[in-house]
Amino acid sequence: MSNARYFRATGKGVSTRDQVANTKAEMEAHKALAQQVSTSIKVVADNYIQDVQGEHVNQAIERFENLTREITNTTIGDLRKVGTKKFIQEDNSYAVYVAYEIKKSAMFRFLKKKAKSDSKIKPLVRTQIINMCDQEIQRLEGNE
Repeated sequence: MSNARYFRATGKGVSTRDQVANTKAEMEAHKALAQQVSTSIKVVADNYIQDVQGEHVNQAIERFENLTREITNTTIGDLRKVGTKKFIQEDNSYAVYVAYEIKKSAMFRFLKKKAKSDSKIKPLVRTQIINMCDQEIQRLEGNE
């Protein structure tokens, strides 16, 4: 289960071939993690937009959400497989279960690093994204 420090997700895959079952389980877990990350980012962005006013805030939020989509579509920072189980079912098919987790503060550090290195982001927008990440990192580390 996800908690204040980690995004966690599980996946299940069933197939007559164990590698296919494994791939299905991993895809399901990655999809569930991406949905959690996306929802969390939306909440962070909404909270940030309420706290900060200015003409560039909407642009920063939009770019922040785009960075998040890029990252979740390619690789999620600090993704760890925390468990896997394989079973052979009565019909001789394989059932594979996997569990992944991402430390939330590490993910925001990864987003911050990505924002710093993205040359397409305007300096003011970059600063706002970095501030947003820093605030969330501080909040998350305060919960540890």
